[in-house]
Amino acid sequence: MLRLKQPAGELPPELYRLIDDLSAKHGQGDLRATTRQCFQIHGILKGNLKTVISSIMNIGSSTVGACGDVNRNVMTTPAPFATPEYQEARKWSKACADLFRPLSPAFSEIWLDGEKAATVETWSKDVEDLNVDQAMLYDSGRGIILPDSVEPIYGDRYLPRKFKIGVTVPGDNSIDIYTNDIGLVVICDEAGELEGFNVMVGGGMGRTHNKENTFARAADHLGFVPKEDIFEVLKSILASQRDHGNRDVRANARMKYLVHTLGIDNFRSLVESYFGKPIQPWRETVEWKYNDWMGWWEQGDGKLFYGQHVDNGRVKDEGDFRLKTALRVLVDRYNLSMILSPTQSLIFRDVDPKDKEGIETVLREHGIKPVEEVDPLSRLSMACPALPLCGLAQTEAERIMPSYIERVRSVLEKMNIGEEEILMRMTGCPNGCARPYMAEIAFVGDGPKSYQLWLGGSPVLTRTAYPYMAKMNNDDLEVTLEPIFAMYIQQRQQFEAFGDFCHRVGADAIEQYSSSYTLGSVKA
Repeated sequence: MLRLKQPAGELPPELYRLIDDLSAKHGQGDLRATTRQCFQIHGILKGNLKTVISSIMNIGSSTVGACGDVNRNVMTTPAPFATPEYQEARKWSKACADLFRPLSPAFSEIWLDGEKAATVETWSKDVEDLNVDQAMLYDSGRGIILPDSVEPIYGDRYLPRKFKIGVTVPGDNSIDIYTNDIGLVVICDEAGELEGFNVMVGGGMGRTHNKENTFARAADHLGFVPKEDIFEVLKSILASQRDHGNRDVRANARMKYLVHTLGIDNFRSLVESYFGKPIQPWRETVEWKYNDWMGWWEQGDGKLFYGQHVDNGRVKDEGDFRLKTALRVLVDRYNLSMILSPTQSLIFRDVDPKDKEGIETVLREHGIKPVEEVDPLSRLSMACPALPLCGLAQTEAERIMPSYIERVRSVLEKMNIGEEEILMRMTGCPNGCARPYMAEIAFVGDGPKSYQLWLGGSPVLTRTAYPYMAKMNNDDLEVTLEPIFAMYIQQRQQFEAFGDFCHRVGADAIEQYSSSYTLGSVKA
């Protein structure tokens, strides 16, 4: 499997044409959109890797930093609104990617025979005015920069574990901002001028079954940082993890464990020891909302953008469903740029309004449902690839999730609450790639045809769920969920979402209610 690096999820038309061709010639014929806004190509043979990677590098993209103990793909809200806040979020996500890019020449020595790529990475061109290179190498003398290393920020051992950053605007939590090592929230003044960023730290999803010292964690609020200081604060946070993160136990190596162990106040003091100044208090903003940005939207500059739902991110041709062909037709005909969404779907940006009908026709002719016909449960769901593509998978996820959605839909309709929209996620193991621990209902694989059941995440993705059932057999889905839905019907507060209800009443109360429940006895 090869994973691209696509800061802000952006995919120029020439890059899509390339990876479409590469997946057909050297892969298994499909593409997989991930939960961090980048594409994966599965099935590449080792003998073809050099051809594939060099082709990607020479067109202005990369695979450097898509994996490994470095900063991973930097996310941002996929909505390409032409407003100051959204434009700043998009720009600064690229700046973060550039700031923490590995500098070692080893990658090009292996895959490009030591030569430079034919062009600079596209996202680097978009942030030239920010002088990212200068900010990266600036040495305050406080221990951030390691001057004798090929990697002046990472050092000769890189980070203890992978590192994830997300950037968004106040109120838009389409990217699961609380699941990142660093989350940045753009703060602009009334005139739309960037003032700085609210910064959160210590989020992360991965855990290990039966090891209670590993856990999912939502990020804490670190504080507000003026725009002129943000690069140095970001470097200070990364240096804190680099120098103080757990390098002895890999399962506890993510920065969330350092933040958890120290507590947010002590962690802030640690960051300030590198930064050299106090960090300002967090600025209160509007409440968080979740939106997948599917369907048609006005960008605000006379153009449109269109979000197309993709079941579990799999771009393929299968029978009458020919999404892969449709995307190539659209890119070739309209020269469309794409943005991958954090929910494994696609957004076409900068669409001329006169092309709207033609785009809809192409999608319809290739068997692609318009967003209005997609079950809301499907739009709100995610699953990781799991079997047969992931070596860590303990059971199915992507291939079985559609049937789970149908079964949950059937239970809801039988109980006369078919209008409920519940955010569900599934993974084939506990590592959390589909961010299950933030969902209202999560199925976390723990063996063949067996899942842990988690409940109580927030519909706006601001808190983690809790483990409700240690082992749920695949065949027991309906009998497990029906009592929980029944209790929700009988005891919910007005306008209370399912996840909020489960969080409020807790696992013990749900278990007690379920133990005495008679199947079929409650309907709305």
